[in-house]
Amino acid sequence: MKKSILFVIALLFTTTTFSQNVIQLFNGANDFFKLLQEEKFADAHAYFDDNMKSKVTEDNLKKLWTDIAVKLGKAESLDAIQSKVQGEFFAVTVAGKFANGDQNFIVGFNKAQKIVGLFLAPSQAAKAYVKPVYADTNLYQEKSTYLTTSGHQLAAVITTPKNVKNFPVVVFVHGSGPGDMDETAGANKPFKDIAAGLAAKGIGSLRYVKRTLVYPNEFAKAFTVKEEVLDDAIAAIAMAKTISGADLKNIYLFGHSLGGMLAPRIASSSPDLAGIILAAAPARKLTDIAIEQNKYMFGLSKDTTEANKKRLADAITEIEKSRISQLGTTIKPDSSILGLPASYWVDLNSYDQVATAKKLSKPKIWVVQGGNDFQVSKTDFDLWNAALGKKKNARLKFYPELNHLLSVQTEKGTMAQYQTPVSVSETLINDVALWIKGK
Repeated sequence: MKKSILFVIALLFTTTTFSQNVIQLFNGANDFFKLLQEEKFADAHAYFDDNMKSKVTEDNLKKLWTDIAVKLGKAESLDAIQSKVQGEFFAVTVAGKFANGDQNFIVGFNKAQKIVGLFLAPSQAAKAYVKPVYADTNLYQEKSTYLTTSGHQLAAVITTPKNVKNFPVVVFVHGSGPGDMDETAGANKPFKDIAAGLAAKGIGSLRYVKRTLVYPNEFAKAFTVKEEVLDDAIAAIAMAKTISGADLKNIYLFGHSLGGMLAPRIASSSPDLAGIILAAAPARKLTDIAIEQNKYMFGLSKDTTEANKKRLADAITEIEKSRISQLGTTIKPDSSILGLPASYWVDLNSYDQVATAKKLSKPKIWVVQGGNDFQVSKTDFDLWNAALGKKKNARLKFYPELNHLLSVQTEKGTMAQYQTPVSVSETLINDVALWIKGK
């Protein structure tokens, strides 16, 4: 807290320009690894640019792939999941699942879409993700696929229970900022945990990479939550209905944080949803949430000097600028406020999630909140409860021990808490499953 206590958690987006066609890059990376799997090393080698070819021969490439097979076993799936700009090059991350373990790869492309680099992604041995004890892989299966919308292709995973017919399906919707399909935060993967836990109880799910992670160039200009969240969530709901064995009358949406805040809005556009789950969902404006977070961090700093108090006051002054409700001659749609365009704030500030949820007679609604959540507090839960507590289609439950990632903790803490792997609460997952099944 030495320089600034401006702590607007997970609200900022990268503004790096990324003009390359991401779908083509993904397809190129996937095709390259498909050729390796088929042992067509000459064809795979042809993907390299001339400089790369001079450094890595066809025999070198063959040996690399053979060594990986010896160590990790047969490749089961290789899917491009993420892309980033690295100077004038483009780095595509490919998630590899092998018989004896996982290994991610980073493939560097130039503007001509030729491979200029191939690297093994460093393993995350220290404080790595830990599979939950309730994730019984004998009871479910997972399939890699893509959620495709106009001009976009997002890596996705469909999780389905084995030997179950006509099962409910849950669509996961992320919180703020770029996020992968597991909603990875440090050593934790909340969506992956919940998907596994629900699948073991006979409930399928669909999770996908968030658009802001794959197409950052689109978010360097004016945008709203429509482009960030809504369009892909609605497409995912439609995709969920195509899952073999799914009960089309039992499609649910699990919205976490910002995703929970937007769940009533999504439900208004998807009236055939059976239910929406609002997990750690703000009931207030994001401006209020950000101010509360800053005050919390100020308290933890235990620095009550006048200089630090001024930093807090200055931070709040900056955050207050996000309360704008309309654009004007001096505030253009792409004007940056806290790292987000003015159009984004105007759109969110015109949306009343509590009032929207209160008007919903269908689907059924469940609000869950943790007491050790320092990002969204009990204040929000109380507002939801005041508005929805008497609605017949609504249920609310407060879990004193859960944090923002829905895991059991002994205190609120800070984001450093997320670096330690702790699975999503099994109690919460059991409750979600029972609620979905109407018990």
